[in-house]
Amino acid sequence: MHALNKILLGGAVALAALVPATAQTAKDYANYSTYMQKAPRAQGQNVNGMHIFLFGGLKSHGPGAHDYPYWMDTWSKLLTAHGAVVDGGFSFPSQEQLDKADVIIIYKGDAGYMTPEQRARLQAYVKRGGGLVTFHDSLCGPDPEDMATLVGAGKKHGEVNYTWTATLDYNVVDKDNPIAAGMPMQIYDEAFFKLNFAPEVHPILTVPMPDTPSARKGGGVGQTIPQMWTYEHTLPGGQPARAFVWMQGHMVDSLQDPAIQKVLLRGIAWAGKKPVGELVDYVPQRSARAE
Repeated sequence: MHALNKILLGGAVALAALVPATAQTAKDYANYSTYMQKAPRAQGQNVNGMHIFLFGGLKSHGPGAHDYPYWMDTWSKLLTAHGAVVDGGFSFPSQEQLDKADVIIIYKGDAGYMTPEQRARLQAYVKRGGGLVTFHDSLCGPDPEDMATLVGAGKKHGEVNYTWTATLDYNVVDKDNPIAAGMPMQIYDEAFFKLNFAPEVHPILTVPMPDTPSARKGGGVGQTIPQMWTYEHTLPGGQPARAFVWMQGHMVDSLQDPAIQKVLLRGIAWAGKKPVGELVDYVPQRSARAE
């Protein structure tokens, strides 16, 4: 009899595993919505930090180039370690994500291609004073003049307006700007010309376009073009907004260079209307260890 009971009990357990769980109720979902309010904060996260959303894309080039997913992985950790509260995704940010963000960082190819709804949401975000940061060809799209109203410049998709990879020599235009302190003056990456600039753009670094096959084809050889700038403006009826742009980032190594990272962190903080050292100088607060 004892053995039979064990068999019956084992069968009951196995049968129970096959029975679907009870359906979730509205009350259950209501509890989920308040979970984050009750849950302890993530260890090591600065709850008072600036809120940054990383808008990335799928990898589009060969090894070592345009690795947007790798950037999202490494930079989410970097920004968190420097005191930011980080969110992100490969899809256009939702309205809720836009509402929470102090700065949107865009690093994806041809981000200028937006649906009318996405364009309206991003414009509303800028209109309320939200900060924008773009790296590399994120400001490329079908309407460079329109993109210039958001980040200070745009470039036309499909035009030969790039050097491809080459050794680039930076010229410091604004020597008193603290953002570019410590920036390497030579970098192996890609530069761009034929950019549509807004009049309020404030150049920080420029590059004379090197003699490459694509630069010759596009007629850019020898032109000196801003490759890093700040852009402070106000959309009609809106609040003052800031954008920071760096046109390099074709190569993974450029975005992982510690000296360049410090420069970009300062630009991000500036775009978020924070002191330029907000992220670079962040020191984590150590809490007492629970026994």
